[in-house]
Amino acid sequence: MMKVLSADHAVAWGVRLAKAEVIPAFPITPQTLIIELLSEFIFDGDMDAEFIPADSEHSAMSIAVGASAGGVRTFTATSSQGLALMHEMLYASPQNRLPVVMANVNRSLGAAAGIWLEHNDSMAARDSGWMQCYVEDNQEALDMTLQAYKVAEDPRVMMPLMICLDGFVLSHTVDGVDVPEQAKVDDFLPRFRPLYSLDPADPKVINPIVPPDYAMEMRYQLDRIMESSRQAIKEVDSAFAKRFGRGYGGLFEAYRMDDAEYALLSLGTATSTARAAVDELREEGKRAGLIKLRFMRPFPHDELLAACKDLKALGVFDRSLSFNRYGPVFTEVRNSLHELSLPITDHVGGLGGRDLTLGHMREIFANIERSAKGEKVRTCSWYGLRGEQE
Repeated sequence: MMKVLSADHAVAWGVRLAKAEVIPAFPITPQTLIIELLSEFIFDGDMDAEFIPADSEHSAMSIAVGASAGGVRTFTATSSQGLALMHEMLYASPQNRLPVVMANVNRSLGAAAGIWLEHNDSMAARDSGWMQCYVEDNQEALDMTLQAYKVAEDPRVMMPLMICLDGFVLSHTVDGVDVPEQAKVDDFLPRFRPLYSLDPADPKVINPIVPPDYAMEMRYQLDRIMESSRQAIKEVDSAFAKRFGRGYGGLFEAYRMDDAEYALLSLGTATSTARAAVDELREEGKRAGLIKLRFMRPFPHDELLAACKDLKALGVFDRSLSFNRYGPVFTEVRNSLHELSLPITDHVGGLGGRDLTLGHMREIFANIERSAKGEKVRTCSWYGLRGEQE
């Protein structure tokens, strides 16, 4: 059925359809709408789940870890400072192979704090061992919630997955969303079958202190599992498309890339603006393309290399910064494409919730086109910035 939903409510509907059984929660703007609606579903009898109000985000993730270790499907959600507060506990889920699913509604973090959109909160957690997916719109927010459980609970994976959605741009704006039938979701996503679970009748030791004799091998195994999860992501997206008629390309989506001479790589809602810019440029006879990056972890190193091999230049959009000249997406992309003789430039915008316009996107593509022609351009440019760039 079609419903008019914000992306926050779309995620909540996805969790309901996935039949999550334990939901630890702590409110924080702009995520609170998710857990509020889930609490209503449970109170009204529409969900058979345990809703656990936590005293902090650190506690919420601690509860999620315990619930998942107990063998039940688990969900939580957070934003910004909340994600930072649970940072310690983020590391418990991956190494213990616990497929917790969490929505992070992206919001700025730290000094010069605000409640508006940036990706610096989730980017800071990209090396914690969690898979990370960034969604573009409200429909993808619901669909990816269902796919997240299918990927995370795959026996080849058994890893936690973070769904990242842009605060306010998606969380508090509404759009038409196709909510699938429960029977179809049940067929696509069966009950969670843990590899192992805490059971008083069958005692186990989980998450002990690990000496150097074993720790390095455990890290290696985790790295290999993250690498192999790429195949599960592709398979799940393909199966979802066959079942529900909507596919998202798996790790990333290529848009008008078949004959593109230059392209921009973006993630989140910036992709919608970039897509409109590409369409305008194509009408003007320019061969511009777009890569919508969906997963920061696992990062699609090999797939991206194949997609960019015929380009003359590539730009990368960052809605966060490492405070080391470049953004984190740019450094990942440049690392993956180091063997190509390809000019790669970083383009930073939309920080602190600053508007990102079609005009900005046209500026970005103009700079990438200049780079493709061999002209010298800044390696890193900022857009919508007041004052002069040094």
